[in-house]
Amino acid sequence: MRRLRRPQKKDAELDITSFMNLMIVLVPVLLLGMVFSHISVLDIQLPEGGADNPDQKDPPKLLELIIRQDGMALNYPAGVPLKRLANKEQSYDFDGLSLYLQDLKRAFQQKGIEKRDIIILMEPDIDYQTLVTAMDTVRSFRAVVVASDVDAELFPEISLGDAPAAAKAKGAKR
Repeated sequence: MRRLRRPQKKDAELDITSFMNLMIVLVPVLLLGMVFSHISVLDIQLPEGGADNPDQKDPPKLLELIIRQDGMALNYPAGVPLKRLANKEQSYDFDGLSLYLQDLKRAFQQKGIEKRDIIILMEPDIDYQTLVTAMDTVRSFRAVVVASDVDAELFPEISLGDAPAAAKAKGAKR
């Protein structure tokens, strides 16, 4: 009788070339994508409501930025007009605001006033991007120090609120 010899089975080799090619492409793409998903958090303080302290003789003077549809206004102390910035070409004058706040910060420092807070008051129909741009503008500005760009501090402690009702025009019927 004849015996059949079965061929011996060889261990199969794993071909991982395609998987390695995928990893070579995927890892750099994922690492580059991490830079674009950076989330920044900005701390803001809400104004304290109705808590008048009778022991406090001289209330602190508040710097206000009021944003309306027709422009922006700076008040210091609260309610006393300091500067009015009208819109230019359908947009707000954030460059002019930044320059004025830089001058104001220098004036405060020369008088020995350490002012770090500002209140941003907005009308209800102001869009979100305007708020973000205003917050970035009042918080800091780009300055060149020893041949490098840095963010110099203006008023980093930001509070938010609703703008007071606009004053009616003179001679308008009630």
